[in-house]
Amino acid sequence: MPKVGMSEIRKPQLINATMDAINAVGLHKASVVMISSYAGVSPAIINHYFGGKSGLLEATMRSVLKQLSEGVKTRLQEAGPDDAVLRIHAIVGGNFSSDQMESKVVKTWLAFWSQSMHDEALFRLQRVNEKRLLSYLQLELKKLLPAKKAIFVAQGIAALIDGIWLRGALSPEGINAELAQRMISDYLTLQLA
Repeated sequence: MPKVGMSEIRKPQLINATMDAINAVGLHKASVVMISSYAGVSPAIINHYFGGKSGLLEATMRSVLKQLSEGVKTRLQEAGPDDAVLRIHAIVGGNFSSDQMESKVVKTWLAFWSQSMHDEALFRLQRVNEKRLLSYLQLELKKLLPAKKAIFVAQGIAALIDGIWLRGALSPEGINAELAQRMISDYLTLQLA
């Protein structure tokens, strides 16, 4: 019989081990056995808590998405409610924060994106993430632009975030968060002119 409270210890441990394994060998080579050895637990624990590797990847991405969402919310609180441009920069900055730029998180994002095309649960998570980003951006942009243009610019910023992320993740130098934010800021300035 499992000990009470163990899931609160084991789940984060397994999620971290999943990212470590993906970072080391990629999603397809990161087996349940490998992940469990990274976590120092039996492979049966993964099946017990997550129903297998697919459920573990979903839980891992939920954790990464929660971290992203909390980071953006914190930056928005720091920006205050009145300066829409500053709030847009806070949203963009949250997507390029240091915790999201960690190698194992970046590789987990790439694995998630590629797998979400073939997994319904992951696809739903991707849609939620996409809608959340667009919603945040549109809310602020509608304070500065007509509704149609605000939607257009929000989609442009989201495309820049995703595109810069993908290019940087596949580059040997990695993602240059400062350059990314400057490029997006430049795009925003042009659209607001």
